[in-house]
Amino acid sequence: MSDTQMENDKLARFDNQKYLNLETYRKNGSAIQTPMWFARAGEIIYLYTLANAMKVKRIGNNPRVRIVPSNARGNPKGEWVEGRARIVDAAEAERGHMLLRQKYGWMKKIGDVFSRVRKRERVVIAVSLD
Repeated sequence: MSDTQMENDKLARFDNQKYLNLETYRKNGSAIQTPMWFARAGEIIYLYTLANAMKVKRIGNNPRVRIVPSNARGNPKGEWVEGRARIVDAAEAERGHMLLRQKYGWMKKIGDVFSRVRKRERVVIAVSLD
């Protein structure tokens, strides 16, 4: 099996899933897991969060992450996969938000309204598998 086929198999496990568990790392190396909504576009998985969330700071310090499909509480549904996370620019963030709105519909739209009303800055995270 080629590397591309193996990566596609790893990504396919996220198809038809509502949540994934994102594992980021503190400076001391300890892992923090967070269940999140996500949308996949080809080989990239997009997530979003508040700009001041600690996971954003942890990704800035260490882009290495692990992800796994999960339920809403973060209980894994399969095997973890290694990846690299980055905070995307505004153009790519709009694409990520569009994909998330397509996937989650009115629930995402309501969250968008609350974020605007509360003036809460958000960022989009892109995860690529290793």
